[in-house]
Amino acid sequence: MPADPPAAAPAVPPADDQRRLAHLRSRVEALPDQAGIYFFVDAESRTLYVGKAKSLRRRVASYLHRELEPRLANMVAAATEIEHLVTGSELDALLLENNFIKQRRPPYNVLLRDDKTYPYVKLTREAWPRLMFTRKVVDDGGEYFGPYLPGGLARRAIRLAQQLFGVRVCDLEIDGGLTRPCLYWDLKRCLGPCVASLTTPDAYQRAVDDTRLFLGGKIEPLVRRLRSEMGAAAEALDYERAARLRDLLRELEAQGGRATLASLAAEDVDIFGVSIHGGQAAVSILVMRGGQILDRRELFWEGEAEVTPESLLSELLPQIYDRTGFLPDEIHLPATIDGEEALVAWLAERRGRKVHLRYPARGPKAERMEAAARDAEYAFRRRFRGALAEEEGAVALAAALGLAEPPRWIEGFDISNTQGSESVASLIVWRQGKLRKGEYRSFNIRGLAGPDDFRSIEQAVERRYRRLLDEEGGLLPDLVLIDGGRGQLNAALAALGRLGIDDLPVVGLAKREEELHLPGVVEPLRLPRADRGLRLLQQIRDETHRFALARHRARRSKRSLRSLLDDIPGIGPVRRRELLRRFGTLAAVREAPAEELRAAVGPVLAGRLRDALSATEGEPAVGAEDPQLAEPGTDGQGPKVG
Repeated sequence: MPADPPAAAPAVPPADDQRRLAHLRSRVEALPDQAGIYFFVDAESRTLYVGKAKSLRRRVASYLHRELEPRLANMVAAATEIEHLVTGSELDALLLENNFIKQRRPPYNVLLRDDKTYPYVKLTREAWPRLMFTRKVVDDGGEYFGPYLPGGLARRAIRLAQQLFGVRVCDLEIDGGLTRPCLYWDLKRCLGPCVASLTTPDAYQRAVDDTRLFLGGKIEPLVRRLRSEMGAAAEALDYERAARLRDLLRELEAQGGRATLASLAAEDVDIFGVSIHGGQAAVSILVMRGGQILDRRELFWEGEAEVTPESLLSELLPQIYDRTGFLPDEIHLPATIDGEEALVAWLAERRGRKVHLRYPARGPKAERMEAAARDAEYAFRRRFRGALAEEEGAVALAAALGLAEPPRWIEGFDISNTQGSESVASLIVWRQGKLRKGEYRSFNIRGLAGPDDFRSIEQAVERRYRRLLDEEGGLLPDLVLIDGGRGQLNAALAALGRLGIDDLPVVGLAKREEELHLPGVVEPLRLPRADRGLRLLQQIRDETHRFALARHRARRSKRSLRSLLDDIPGIGPVRRRELLRRFGTLAAVREAPAEELRAAVGPVLAGRLRDALSATEGEPAVGAEDPQLAEPGTDGQGPKVG
């Protein structure tokens, strides 16, 4: 494979989206009609996505000339440059793609979730190999079996292999020079290669070979042998050994459960099931060895936009089989994948003989595929319970409001004020089934003489979506939720109208009767209390209200601290700014240790500050801020909440 770095032209910062797209098209036209790797890069030279192709030109052109799944559409919208690397073949491209994904971890590629923490069993490459538990896969010649989920299964496999075959687990340098073996030999869990007289290289190698078969799932020959040995032990009246072999047989046979999914043929198959909802996915792998389902594995993926089964599996399979020491005869998949020919060639190269990709549609194999799909759905529900319920809420909401598609991005607004002063508008963002706290915003309302929720909503909505139009590429949410009734809804619509936005769905949710107010509809919409769509809106409304109150308390507390500092002799503008920056709220100053106050303003002023705080001790602790909040924003750009 070539060692040259990715070929890249100087990035062209586009003045607008048309120039950006024109530049990308020109880069596509310059791509060769050869196999290779391509990189989509953003304006800050970060790799957004890595892909492989048999023909670079045709593959990359498809991103600009066809409808894409949301994940890839978002990626293309953020890209400003395309780089490439020509390889000798599609197989070389697949190998390089996997390496670049692991190295650069591009945000729009599908990556194994927390793959570095998956537990494996390692059989080392030493003269006297040993077994070890590891969470790190390195290219050191050792054989890795797994991943095992949960991690306890890996330790159980090691313990059982010790009992069965006596392969060592210690890290001793084996030279046969010891005169006495360790406790594992006494417990019959190790052949004792550390003592020269206890075993031979050939006998130990047979134990290693049996261990390899066991960890690879080839347990049927082992079961037959153990049954024979158990019978022989019973005939010889060695009941202790017969009982131990019986217990080991039970352990082995327990690993071959799920008999309803068994095959009459001695097949080695990995069976994939996929469950995708929004920007989250669960993959279940049923591991069949010798015609029995011996294990199941779960993988999870989470992104900003929806992914298809085809692209999910296309990107996951090389990562999965790059990390396992045993490859099956067949891999059964629920969807066809891109680059199948190259993947099959790579798998054959790793295994030493062909691995078949199958897409069963009928018969027992299809039934096992259905079982894997059900297992993936159960795994998804366990991992993403809230997201699944909220997706169902989005579907119900689309039906109730007459939306073309279930909303994936909802923004909610609320106003908090005290007797018309210190008005704060707050915005929360719900996207892909999650509250995105890092995208929350607050707006200090300007220029109002008294309480006016309508004008406050109008001001906040206009400031928010003017910013999105001017600075965020014009991307708008699927739905806007206003906390309030007809008046608040009309105020929001007036703000959007001034911005020329007339196709953005907006709904008002009135608290008292939980009625929905819709543009152009006189009568409010009343949904059943148990309606999932209504519950989703209530969740967003309640979070908006919580955030608005917390922001309001934070702002009022900061003003209270500023007023307190103004009344203390010796605290001028510089020290006041430093105290506001350092502590932020009255509550934070009150709770600060005395030494911290002395370090900030000196002992004399710290004493005066303590006296002033004592005088306000009975006042409400308005500065007891939401711990998630940062410094209050004043222009809709903050705070960022994480």
